[in-house]
Amino acid sequence: MDRLLIFSFFISSVQSTRWLTLQTGGNVTIPCHYDNEYIQHKKYWCYHAGGEFNYCKILAYANTTKDKLTVIDYPAQSLFTVTMRDLQSGDTGMYWCAVEIEIWANVKEDIYITVKSVPDLSVVESSVSGQEGGSVSVQCLYSAGYQNEQKQWCRSKDWSCYTVGRTDTSQNSAVQISDDRRRSFSVEMSGLQQSDAGWYWCKTRDLQIPVHVSIRRGNADSTTVAGNTKTDLEFCVA
Repeated sequence: MDRLLIFSFFISSVQSTRWLTLQTGGNVTIPCHYDNEYIQHKKYWCYHAGGEFNYCKILAYANTTKDKLTVIDYPAQSLFTVTMRDLQSGDTGMYWCAVEIEIWANVKEDIYITVKSVPDLSVVESSVSGQEGGSVSVQCLYSAGYQNEQKQWCRSKDWSCYTVGRTDTSQNSAVQISDDRRRSFSVEMSGLQQSDAGWYWCKTRDLQIPVHVSIRRGNADSTTVAGNTKTDLEFCVA
């Protein structure tokens, strides 16, 4: 069964590159966040193997599907998602989540994707769900070359990162990170609060792989997804 990986990036004027390694034949959904001021602007996904944005090819605008690619805008959440299916080595290269500001002006996020048979950083489950007051666990897998590198768990919305050990967060929540030094590190979030819902990254050195965390409210049959409430059958945004 193909695993659906979910990535989250914040589009801004600050230039940086995200480095991802993805599995051959797999699928990936990348949520691209943008400021509220860009809700009415055109969003698109473009590619250039050599990393030159000025020469990138626009693969799809928001709310379109072309071949193995689907781009959907969610203005109420200030994000658009990019879904790539059946990834192959030829898909390796530089991509951009981009918002068209004017004809010659764009706000963008650089994303370099490498497609290979065994990714250097991956996650067992890209979307996890837990009950308020309970806990969730995430297992992040890394290749031998990253064995001695620092391992981190980073939150998307404020870029706060936690390292190996236990960290008490706001209210009663806590994050515990354990590295077995055998190509795997685990993250446990306990004492879950509704405010803990959202996007996170497993991260080591220059690589990162995001995970989406959703929180169910007490005994109610509903789930908070990055601040929104969904039914249990809809907790994974894709």
